[in-house]
Amino acid sequence: MSLIKGIYAASMSVLNDNLTLNVSKTIRHAEKLIDNGCHGVAMFGSTGQAQLIPISEKIELLNYLSKSNYKDKFIIGTGLNSLGETINLMKVAQSLSFKKFLIMPPAFYRFRDIDVINYYSKILEKVPECKIILYNFEKLCGYMFSVECVKELVKKFPKQIIGVKDSSYNLFENLKLDNFSVLPGSESKLLKGLELGCSGIITATCNISSEMARKVYDDFFNGKEQTINQKLCDVRNTFEKYNLISALHSYYSKKDPIYRNVLPPLSILNSEDKKELTNNLEKLNFL
Repeated sequence: MSLIKGIYAASMSVLNDNLTLNVSKTIRHAEKLIDNGCHGVAMFGSTGQAQLIPISEKIELLNYLSKSNYKDKFIIGTGLNSLGETINLMKVAQSLSFKKFLIMPPAFYRFRDIDVINYYSKILEKVPECKIILYNFEKLCGYMFSVECVKELVKKFPKQIIGVKDSSYNLFENLKLDNFSVLPGSESKLLKGLELGCSGIITATCNISSEMARKVYDDFFNGKEQTINQKLCDVRNTFEKYNLISALHSYYSKKDPIYRNVLPPLSILNSEDKKELTNNLEKLNFL
């Protein structure tokens, strides 16, 4: 049985006007996603601006997140290039009884599969009592996992390397491993992925489409006719026309202006793009 199954949102981070992390609103946002149908939430992924948020603010959030009634439903991203800082943040999270982590290889530098295996090996030497979901997103970090690399990591660490979030989409059709979760990073891959034996999804746009994604997931396993999958895919495709973080924050800012705050060099959509996004969503009867 897969260790991670279902609909997971890559949750957003809510920032104050001075661009510090608003811990309470970020946690409430994540908890609401679970209330709206998500099986769980990944905190501090790329959608959560993890690479831009100070470690001290991440640690503050983890301390409060550990008190959530949904504590067991959270996956913790690190969003750090430094091996040492990644290990230290994992140890802090572990001390608060978080065990599941979403970890991407470092960005910027060029490296091979053997180097990636060494990177995760170093992490697991220091934090052996953890569960890691690999984060495959070449567009962001410059490296794309091969099927062979994932298989080697799972062979070496069968109890710790438990899944992969596939946002490069080169794995979800080709990677088959027992007791290993493959989760594409887009709603448009959800139904096809389930048909191929994938475990679910971890996506940015589940911040706004979690109820629809959950219905597609539940209908698949209940053998029901799919009535909403096309709309789910259309909504995802609408948001993908823009930077996802910018589009999501612009969407949420209509109800709460605090979502206008994003960390530079990110920005929300300009007025023309925001209007276009709204019009396209209205055409889908989404708003």
